[in-house]
Amino acid sequence: MIYKPKGRKHYIVGFRFNGKLIQRRTRAISKKDARIIEARLRSELAKGNFGILESKPAPTLAEFLKSDFLPYTQSKFAPGSKTLAYYIYGADMLTKSDLTNLPLNEITDQHARGFEARYSHLEKSTVNCGLRTLRRSLNLAFEWSKLDRQPQLKLAKGENERTRVLSASEATAYLEACSQPWRDVATIMLGTGARPDEVYRLRWEQIGWRAGGGIIHMLKGKSDNAERPLPLLPEVYEALKQRHADQGEPHAGWVFPSDSASGHLMQGSAKNQHAKALEHCGVEPFAPYTLRHTGLTWIAPYCDAYTLARIAGHSSISMTMRYTHPQQNSIEQTFARIGSDTSRQKVIANGDDRSLLAESEDAELAPLSAKKSVA
Repeated sequence: MIYKPKGRKHYIVGFRFNGKLIQRRTRAISKKDARIIEARLRSELAKGNFGILESKPAPTLAEFLKSDFLPYTQSKFAPGSKTLAYYIYGADMLTKSDLTNLPLNEITDQHARGFEARYSHLEKSTVNCGLRTLRRSLNLAFEWSKLDRQPQLKLAKGENERTRVLSASEATAYLEACSQPWRDVATIMLGTGARPDEVYRLRWEQIGWRAGGGIIHMLKGKSDNAERPLPLLPEVYEALKQRHADQGEPHAGWVFPSDSASGHLMQGSAKNQHAKALEHCGVEPFAPYTLRHTGLTWIAPYCDAYTLARIAGHSSISMTMRYTHPQQNSIEQTFARIGSDTSRQKVIANGDDRSLLAESEDAELAPLSAKKSVA
């Protein structure tokens, strides 16, 4: 017997051998592959190789982090990237915690809660760095068949969420309180939905000018889709054009140069300027990344989800959904447009239960039907 549990993508094989029910979860996503695995199991059991049914001992968390997780992240993310540094820091926290010697298959959400309590004196974002690393490690262990189950771990509550969306008045008050160069950085993030680091590392070679506008050519970065063109809205164009003029209209170089080792604006300096702006604008404090969330949310009503994912530089729409936050008025406007659709009202009034699409298809097929009846 081969079946796929509801909501799962991998098949399970089950059969009886010598009167005993044998069930094994596979990594197969097609019936053909699942049957090959079932045949192999039957063949090994027929040879007397009953050890094939024994589960291999799970590695400890410390062993998995050192031999599997860290090498994987170092190969996946560019050296010096924030994501790599984030996971390295999280792995270090876990290695120094009480979880380090636990076998992977014994770790549960209860252990995660204990980890949270152990580091309760730290900021929630720091605690969640460890928990996110733990969750990612266990998910990878499951994908790589080192775990038979996928534990569900919750993050610590109270972290300064990035999902807040600024109102237009808040954004205006905030920008007026910003000093340069942070004001231009914030303007670009709000107008394009770009990541902070993408703006910090922006170079003049990436900007294509044209009359009254232009395009920022974002380079490869955090995701496979990070390389993308972002047209300039008027406010972004004006900010960049003024900065370009102030720097003597260079053809190359950093848009936001600084005395840092990298030569461009860095996160530390940016956060300091952000904090000073919050002190004088009267807006409830928020994380700088909120500017990206706000920008993408403002763009969302003007395009479909696939286009928005492309603008955001995401590899999947599911990630984009975390960055958009439709307001109640936009939901009401959507239904108002549906209600004002006269063609839809006509179909309903006539009691026709066909969709408009089906009706249009019938109209296209009508001449063909007529020809058949004449024949």
